[in-house]
Amino acid sequence: MLHYAVVFFVIALIAALFGFGGLAAGAAGIAKILFLVFVVMAVATFLVGLVRK
Repeated sequence: MLHYAVVFFVIALIAALFGFGGLAAGAAGIAKILFLVFVVMAVATFLVGLVRK
């Protein structure tokens, strides 16, 4: 999940560099959503690991 967030972030940077503002904003938005999903899943996994011990 984090890999996809980084990929979309790089796409957003490249699109912004070449002047594609709409595409850059869309890719940055997707990257933010994927990063938040990654963080939520990581915290949930950590908490489940603590409960199982």
